[in-house]
Amino acid sequence: MDGSTRALLDHVPQEGRLTTILLRPQRGGPAQAVEGAEVVAGLGLVGDHRSVARSPDPSAKRQVTLLQAEHLPVVAALLGRDELDPALLRRNLVVAGINLASLHDRRFRIGDVEIEGTGWCHPCSQMEQALGPGGFQAMRGHGGITARLVTDGVLTVGDPVTIAAADTDHHG
Repeated sequence: MDGSTRALLDHVPQEGRLTTILLRPQRGGPAQAVEGAEVVAGLGLVGDHRSVARSPDPSAKRQVTLLQAEHLPVVAALLGRDELDPALLRRNLVVAGINLASLHDRRFRIGDVEIEGTGWCHPCSQMEQALGPGGFQAMRGHGGITARLVTDGVLTVGDPVTIAAADTDHHG
C-alpha cells in the first residue's frame, strides 16, 4: 500500500453519533431500546445478557456490537420492506455519520467511553428467524463490527463517535 492510500485510511474526519442503544437482558430474548447504558471495561453493557455473571476480560473481542445506521435502509430494501427495526438485528449500538469500517481495528470514542474495534460482526443463521427468508443474505456485508470496551463510563443516545486521539498517532 502506498503512502497516500495509508494516509487516506488513517484520516477519519467524520464525527458520528450514537443513535440507538439496545440491551438484551436474556440470551435469545428481545432487545430493549434504552436512552443510556453503563459500560464496564472488559465486560460489556450493564443490563445486557453478555455482562451477567461474568468477570471482566480485557482480551474478550466481542464485548459490544455496533451497526451502521445507514445500512438499515439497504437491508430493508433487500428484504422488500420500507424500514427495519434495529432491535431485530441483535446488535448493541447503532451509529450514524461515520463509517464503521474506518473504526475496525482501531480505538475510538463514543462520548467519554473508549472502545476498540476488534472484528467484523458477520450475520448468523438467526437472521433468517428474525428477518424472514433471505435475512442472512440481506445482512451480509452489513453486520457491523465487534468491539472491546477499554474504559468504564456511560453511553447516551446522541453521544459523538470519534477516533481516539491516541489512535491517530500510531494506527497502521
